[in-house]
Parts: sequence; structure tokens; C-alpha cells
Amino acid sequence: MAALQELGIPGSDHLREALTNCTDPLKFIEDFQVENGILLPSLRPALPFLDLHSMRRLEFHESVMEELRERLLQRVGELAASDLKDKNKRLKEILDKSFPAIRVKPLRPIVMCLLKHLPKIDQKYLTILIDDHELYQEADTEVKRQIWEDNQSLFGDEVSPVLTDYIKNKEAALFSTDAEASSVGNGFFGPTPKMRRQDAVIQKLAHMIGKNVKLYDMVLQFLRTLFLRTRNVHYCTLRAEILMVLHDLEVQEIVNVDPCHKFTWCLDACIREKNIDLKKSKELQHFLDGIKRGQEHVLGDLAMILCDPYAVNFMAQSAIRCLQQTVAAEHLPTNNVVLQLLVRMLELGLGAWDMIDSQKFKEPTIDPDLFTKFMPALMALMVDDQIRVLNIKLPSDKANEPADSLPLAFISFMQDNRVASSLSLYYTLTAVRGRDKAALVRVLPTLLSCENERAFEDTFLHCFVSYLTSMSEEFTSEEFCTVIFDEFLMVDVSTESVRRHILRLLWFMHHKLPAGRLASLMSSLQPSAEVSAAFFTFTYVS
Repeated sequence: MAALQELGIPGSDHLREALTNCTDPLKFIEDFQVENGILLPSLRPALPFLDLHSMRRLEFHESVMEELRERLLQRVGELAASDLKDKNKRLKEILDKSFPAIRVKPLRPIVMCLLKHLPKIDQKYLTILIDDHELYQEADTEVKRQIWEDNQSLFGDEVSPVLTDYIKNKEAALFSTDAEASSVGNGFFGPTPKMRRQDAVIQKLAHMIGKNVKLYDMVLQFLRTLFLRTRNVHYCTLRAEILMVLHDLEVQEIVNVDPCHKFTWCLDACIREKNIDLKKSKELQHFLDGIKRGQEHVLGDLAMILCDPYAVNFMAQSAIRCLQQTVAAEHLPTNNVVLQLLVRMLELGLGAWDMIDSQKFKEPTIDPDLFTKFMPALMALMVDDQIRVLNIKLPSDKANEPADSLPLAFISFMQDNRVASSLSLYYTLTAVRGRDKAALVRVLPTLLSCENERAFEDTFLHCFVSYLTSMSEEFTSEEFCTVIFDEFLMVDVSTESVRRHILRLLWFMHHKLPAGRLASLMSSLQPSAEVSAAFFTFTYVS
């Protein structure tokens, strides 16, 4: 072995040449064994006993080598963990003497261990690892980080499968037909932020980054690029989660230099507690107001963080609660400072893609009519819902049924304004969760005109289907099925994701549907020849 000869140990080439040229091969082999065996005088007389037990010398020497290797690995680890000032110098000296042994597989772990514990590896060693695929694959992540720093394409190749797995996991959760996982409390938005961050994929990505700011910046750039290319909002979730994972791990080298850290930390606490009080709202607003001239690009990352479906879900739900409280207190929405902040953040988050695409880092202007026209119209719907509940308790001659038509301001804003559209969707979810059939039937068909077809986003349809499972008895009515399917879901049945959500609903509700309705739906949902493999998998495997 050439590697052994570099260390001053006779290798296979030396043996071949010596055996070819010597006059007494047996004598040479015996001398070679004595010179290169274990230099322990007390051991030599005991070796014949091994022969009596039919143990080959190779097996004996391999077992000794394995034991010594483990001892050496332990000593290297102890030296790296010590408080000695010159420990890195010592490790480097050992590495310089032993690096050729990296070509010898049994000795390779020792060299890899030395590389792992060195904070700065010489470029000549990194180059050898890059050029040899086998060595690169066996290197520890701590070593690879130093390679990735100056090799973005190589880092991208390593990160890409991790990001793909993350997106697949999110989509699998959205389309899950597991009864418990799909329940109202355990659906896509069920897990707490802390629970979500324990995901193996996120932890793996955090380990790949370590404390390396340069790699962290590369990951953020990958996420921005992929979000722009695909419009997939799950990349926004990962933008927030990877920062908070590093926060949990107390990686101060990174969290201290990310300008979005304190804002994300505060928002994460609000999502965890499912509440935003006046104090936290002031903290979030102070951060948004504190972005200085020349730092406008930070708005791009903040917009991504606020575009995270978990953040949008929290902000929209909180806004609906604020409006309900405003109705109860008989106040105006313009007087609610928390509601104003939520709308501001929703506007920023829902416009994230446009901002990053245009590279115009400026907060979008909020239409004042949103507070003076749309929200009063939405509050009027909430009042109508309360009146219907009261009417049930009153004699029929005293009941005052609210109008079935929707306010024009509600419809027009829902069509043109993304915040109004989002709030309309969450008002609908509130009606479904409260099993308010009348409110649902009244508003659902109008959701088809939501700005940018938001009514058919996966996160909304996931919640919509999950909440509908609590209204199972209503599906026995053909009238209710007409509203849910014919006037809403089936309108966009040509879109694969919508088909999958419909199938998910049928998975839970098929036993309640009238036979004719079920047969009609199954016929309409028959996959075409061009349907994707993902659709086949969902239909026939789930």
C-alpha cells in the first residue's frame, strides 16, 4: 500500500520487490514478521499458542489494531475536549504525520476523527477529500462544512434532498387520511412550533449548518430562490423554523446576526400561546417601525416569515377573534390597535412573493376602506350569525331572520383585496368549526371569487375538510352536498390538489353520502390517462 510507504512502513510494493529479488523467501518473510510485528518481547513466545488454536496471525493483528484504533480515537476525543491552549496545534501535528493513512480503510477513522476536531483544516487536505468521492462521503459533517463554505454547488447538492423531503412531509400532512392526525385538533396546524422543530429533516438541516454563518446565508438564499421559482409557501415555513431551531440550540453565532431573530422569536411565542396581547403587539410593531434606511431588504425576509402558513393561520384567526370581540363590545375596528397590526402583518406576509420578485422592499399600503367598509360588513355577518342563534330560542312569530344576501362591500373587497380574501376564508372556517350550517351555506359559493383563487389553497382546503368531518350528519342531505360539492369544490376539480382534497373528504364522509351522490362524485373523480403518479398513489394506496 502506497499510503503505508508514505508513513515509512513497508507496503505491498516493497514486499513484491523484495520477494522477487531475495535468495531465501522464507527467511525474508520471517525477518519481515520480526521487524514489523508488535514490538513487545513478552508477546513473541506466546504467538505459537495462537497457532495451536488455529488462529491466523492476520486475525490476531487485526484485533489488536481495532483495539488500538479505539483507544486512539478516545484519546483524540479527550484532547479535542480538553482546555489545553495548544490542543489544535497538537491535533494538526498528528494529522500532518498520519494523513496518508486515510487511504488505508482500517486506519481511516483516526484521520477522519482528527479532521473532525480541527476548527480550520488546511486546504490541501480539503482538496483531497473533494477529489475523492469515497473519502468525501465518509467525512463527518463538521469536515464537510469547511468544504461547503467555498463550494456552494456542492452544498446545494447536499441540501436539495433535505429540502425535498421537507416539502414532501408537509404535503403528506396536508393530504393525510389518518383519522387521528386529520382531526380538528391534530391536523396540519395542530403541532406546536416546538414540536414541529423536532422533525428529523429540520434537525438534519440545522446540523448541516452548525454554527457556520456562511452556510446559513446559503440556505436562506436557496429558500428565497425556491420560493420565487415554485411559490410554495412551505419554504417560508422552513425560513422561520430553521432560525428558531438554531435559537433553541443557542447558536449565538447565527441568531445574533440574523436581523429577523427577535421578530421571529416574538411571533413564535404568540403562535405557541395562540394569543397576541398588547405587549407583544407593541414589540412586533416596534420592530417593523424600526427598520432603518438601507436595511429595507430585511422586509423581504420578514415577509417570508409572515407568509409561513402557520403565521398566516395565527394572524387570520386572531383577526377574526378581534372582530368578534369588537362586535361584542360594540366598538369600531379602527380603534383596535392589535387588529391594525395583524392586518399590517397579513398584508406584508401575503404579499411576500410579489415583494421578493420585484425586489421593491417597501411595505404595501393598507386600504383604509378595509377597516371602514369591509370589516363592518364582515362584522354584520357575525351579528347575523348571532341573531340566528337567538331566533332558535324565540317563538317563530317573534323571530327576525337576517337577509340571505351578502353585503356588497364584503363581496367586492374579497375579490380584490388579499387580506379581505384571507379573512373571509377564516370567517368561513369559523362557521364550519362552529357547525353553523346557515352561515356556511350563505358564504361558501361566494368564496369562488376570492382574490388570486385563495379558496383553493391547500392549507385552507385541508382545514375546511377537517372541520367538515364534525358536520357528518349534514352530508345525508342532498341540498348540503350540492353547496359543498357542486357550488364549491367541484368547480375546480380539474386541479389535482383539489381532487385530492375532495377524495380526502370522501374518505371520511362516504358512508354518509346518498348513494346517487357518491356514485356521481366517484365518476367525476375518475383519473384521466394523464393524471400524475402522486394522484394514483393517493387514490389507490391511501
